Amino acid sequence: MAMNLTSADGDEDEMNATINTTPLVDVMLVLLIIFLITVPVVTASIPLELPKERNLPTQTKPENIVISVNRDGEIFWGMEQVPDIETLVARLKTESVKEPQPEVHIRGDGEVRYESVGRVVVAAQRAGIYKVGFITEPPAGAAAR
Repeated sequence: MAMNLTSADGDEDEMNATINTTPLVDVMLVLLIIFLITVPVVTASIPLELPKERNLPTQTKPENIVISVNRDGEIFWGMEQVPDIETLVARLKTESVKEPQPEVHIRGDGEVRYESVGRVVVAAQRAGIYKVGFITEPPAGAAAR
């Protein structure tokens, strides 16, 4: 099917090759207004009091319990290896009845699975320990501050 672009009387009108961008600009302005109105609604969330970042040096007290979890998931009470979680829970239960209750500090290797550290946290919870903390390395530039 062919199309004749010339007029019937033989005059050739110039073909308008420009695009009318006015409707495009109108649509874009409407979309911009819609996004400006909906973005605050989307970013609204439930109001929470999030914990503040603190980097305090650990106050080592003799009654604090340091539990370490190495890369393979093995658990250590101080320098002594704990054979299983039930033994850890039993030892923590004997410590949880002391007054004041000692703090449990967990040292987890950077390569350990979260599951292994989570088991230690659950064991402390089952034993009734109220204060559980994590020991980390400070960032490289923190010492210079």
